[in-house]
Amino acid sequence: MGRKGAASTEVLRGTGALHQLWPLGVRGAALVAIVLALLAVVAFGVTREATTTGRAPSPALPRSETGPQRPAFTRAEEAYIQALWPIHGEVERSAVRVSLGNIFYKINEMGKVDLKARVDGALAIYRRAEERIRALQPPPSVESAHEDYLAAVALLQRAALEVQKMFDDGNDEHLLAAYPLSQEATNKIREVGAKFWQDEFPPN
Repeated sequence: MGRKGAASTEVLRGTGALHQLWPLGVRGAALVAIVLALLAVVAFGVTREATTTGRAPSPALPRSETGPQRPAFTRAEEAYIQALWPIHGEVERSAVRVSLGNIFYKINEMGKVDLKARVDGALAIYRRAEERIRALQPPPSVESAHEDYLAAVALLQRAALEVQKMFDDGNDEHLLAAYPLSQEATNKIREVGAKFWQDEFPPN
């Protein structure tokens, strides 16, 4: 009895210690996972930004003989891709700033006022980007990518609007709701970027 009682006490003590070390519930654990994922996305974006800022990468060239051959872009395609590049740069920088802002807010390194300024600024940039993209005239061969990029910008706007709700009702759950929208937008942008700017999105 003494040994069993001692063992039970140790288990309880261990459970209490574990709770002290990890006091988060299921929502907290999910939030930590999202923050870690955001950190990975931000690190990738910042690294890519450092290698591409200040110059427009050449449109993706055909793959080597070991991979499927990609036909060279036509003049109309190249003109469209070059026109999209500065818009793409603004969208990416804004998305990274918002992601960093969300992380800084969750670790208490940024207040709601500063985060709101980032989100409001990003939303204005996304809306302006949508207008500029719609003004472009993509050739039929890149119309699908054009629509995908517009869809990505629309998702970023929805994510920003979701985060803005937090400033009205004070509920941080809006950050969790916004995350899958911004993640889906990032994936779409990567898919388009891999087609247009191979220097920025090298193959895995």
